[in-house]
Amino acid sequence: MDRRAAARRAAFYAALVMSWQAASSAGALPPGLLPSPLDVAADLARGAADSSLLAGVATTLWRLLAGLAIAIGAGVALGVAMARVPAVNETAGSLVLGLQSIPSIAWVPVALIWFGVGDAGIVFVTAVGAVFAVTTSIYSSVRNIPPHYLEAARNMGARGGHLVTLVLLPAAFPHMISGFKQGWAFAWRGVVGAEMLFSFLGLGFLLNVGRHTVDISQVVAVLVVIMAMGMAVDAALFRRLEDRVRERWGLR
Repeated sequence: MDRRAAARRAAFYAALVMSWQAASSAGALPPGLLPSPLDVAADLARGAADSSLLAGVATTLWRLLAGLAIAIGAGVALGVAMARVPAVNETAGSLVLGLQSIPSIAWVPVALIWFGVGDAGIVFVTAVGAVFAVTTSIYSSVRNIPPHYLEAARNMGARGGHLVTLVLLPAAFPHMISGFKQGWAFAWRGVVGAEMLFSFLGLGFLLNVGRHTVDISQVVAVLVVIMAMGMAVDAALFRRLEDRVRERWGLR
């Protein structure tokens, strides 16, 4: 992002926060429904001071990364198989589409029965909530590779694993990034939803505590943290990755 775009974004969020604070100070926002930015900032400061917020971020992040890694690994393997082997697409493809329609939160009862209350169940919900979105995206990415790429590779002797790792995946990678971003978004929903229902640590747990104590400041503060983490990962990882790929492929 160039400096001008960064300045516009900073000005937008500054104006948004100031308008929010002005409306709250004027009494236009009922305190029980939406806290002021100062109340949210105070709650964030308390969470940082007693380490509860930092512990919640760290716990959620490692669960998220573990589930996302599983989802990406399984999704890439299954998506490539569906795209390259007609029998796999004709059988497992329809199952993947059906399973993708199941919300992440609906897997929580399954996780409780299979894994009990613990990290394994939350990682399972996170992974299963993201894997099918990654799979369908990888499938589409591989299917959209220009056929002459593969024909040229075969003429030069590429076969089997070499064809997949050295030609197919690099050619599909620019489109695969969107699948990874989708997986990241679905994994976030899965991990927070699971933590709200059967966890004693994590950001979802802090959301649930705020709900039980009717502390709207804590709820909004955790939502702000989740949003900030998502934006930071997008800016630090996905956006840079997209820019490098576009530059390498001569698209910018």
